[in-house]
Amino acid sequence: MKNTKWLLGLAVLALGVVSCKSEKEQMAEKTVENYAVYVDSLDKLENDAAKQNWEAIGANYETRTAEAELALENLKDKVAAQERINSSKLKYETRNAKFQAEINAEQKAVEKTATKSNPSQMLRDRLFGAGRVGTDMSFAWVNKDNILKVYQNFFESYKANKSGFSREDYDETKLMYEALDSRKNTVEKEGLTSDDNGKIASIKFKFAPMFKVNRIGAKARENEAAKE
Repeated sequence: MKNTKWLLGLAVLALGVVSCKSEKEQMAEKTVENYAVYVDSLDKLENDAAKQNWEAIGANYETRTAEAELALENLKDKVAAQERINSSKLKYETRNAKFQAEINAEQKAVEKTATKSNPSQMLRDRLFGAGRVGTDMSFAWVNKDNILKVYQNFFESYKANKSGFSREDYDETKLMYEALDSRKNTVEKEGLTSDDNGKIASIKFKFAPMFKVNRIGAKARENEAAKE
């Protein structure tokens, strides 16, 4: 009788283990299924709505992807489940690449329009490269390895474009030049070589008197034009 009870107890325990494993597997299958359905649902979103919320969608996608891959541990047929996850990943990455390209193109179009309507930004882009310097006049991107090239490009761009500068352009250029010089003081402490420092000094020596004369000339021309 005792043996019968003992065997019955083992049977109940075994059924409990099987039932538990079955429940985990069912939950895992549901997680993978929900993941695939979620990715498929993204294709049904309208482009504008999806783009506006794509950052949040991306975060949600990453969370669901992690959950689906974690669920694989509780599945017997891991290969089939992994294939389904991979298929969903490919769908998402394809959509994501398309959206990112469209978003970037739209952003560039907006920036281009903004630049055209902002003469100061056009000047900053012309002297230092598109998008390098904004209204904050930050030159944090300038370091000991590229500062000589920045000065060289600035000087060459200035010489190529100064004939069309207005008095405001010269004032703006002066502010940018002073901000770059301020950055140079920091870069000198970060390992700027004496050779590069000497070449920069040579550029500054040529630029300073040229700029002073050109700026005075621009002001004189505008004053004469105002009298007419």
